[in-house]
Amino acid sequence: MTMMASGLISRWSGAIWSGAIWSSAIWSSAIWSSALGVCAIIAVIRPAHADPRAVVELFTSQGCSSCPPADKIIGELSNDPSIIALSMPIDYWDYLGWKDTLADSRFSARQRAYSRMRGDREVYTPQVVVNGSAHVIGSDRAGIESAIEKTAKGDTVMSVPVSMSLAGKQLNVSVAASKEAAVSHGEVWICSITRAVPISISRGENRGQQITYHNVVRNLLKVGDWNGTPESWTVPLENLTREGVDGAVVYVQDGNREKPGPMLGAAYTSLH
Repeated sequence: MTMMASGLISRWSGAIWSGAIWSSAIWSSAIWSSALGVCAIIAVIRPAHADPRAVVELFTSQGCSSCPPADKIIGELSNDPSIIALSMPIDYWDYLGWKDTLADSRFSARQRAYSRMRGDREVYTPQVVVNGSAHVIGSDRAGIESAIEKTAKGDTVMSVPVSMSLAGKQLNVSVAASKEAAVSHGEVWICSITRAVPISISRGENRGQQITYHNVVRNLLKVGDWNGTPESWTVPLENLTREGVDGAVVYVQDGNREKPGPMLGAAYTSLH
């Protein structure tokens, strides 16, 4: 029972033809034609990299018996390069007998802020928020996919190109101008994440289980405000890294921390 609470184309230059010497012009022509055929197949079946189409936030808890299926789904979604999937463990179920070792009160506050913005007071686990607007039960894979498609129809959702690059001991964050004239402001946040955290739970509703949590947010840091024009920031890695952190996600979101709105753009990078 869901627990409720009051919220390539890989460029073919990488597959270089070996340039073997053929003794016959006929053989050369036949083999070259075959190679071109293989190239054409590769170009068709290997899709080009695309900007992320969705940010999926899972509000979960180690003390919630309904959450493990949702945690597994986030692991599956994290393998899709078009989706940025995040686990944000909340702390309001700690009283049930097991203190969530990954929980952060800021995630509980974020979930409640989403609820206030929607006006529905739906705060529960496992809850997924898609692109800062639609919410769905975290174990409902079809519902999550439907919410991704639905929110993607908004003109402003995920319309702002975002990129990151590592340079020495700093992370460079760049936010381009919006593809939509209606988008002219937002907040830029960076999450340091751990891609996989196995937890052995010894008490509470999930007693005896070992659960792996995926893309767990370990810290949230506001980078700055974006005003619709191209901007860039430099973030020292020492502000992001801690034990186990191996990735970073930057997102641009309409509204602010107390009143979060639609996701405008996002990017992921590995820190190792």
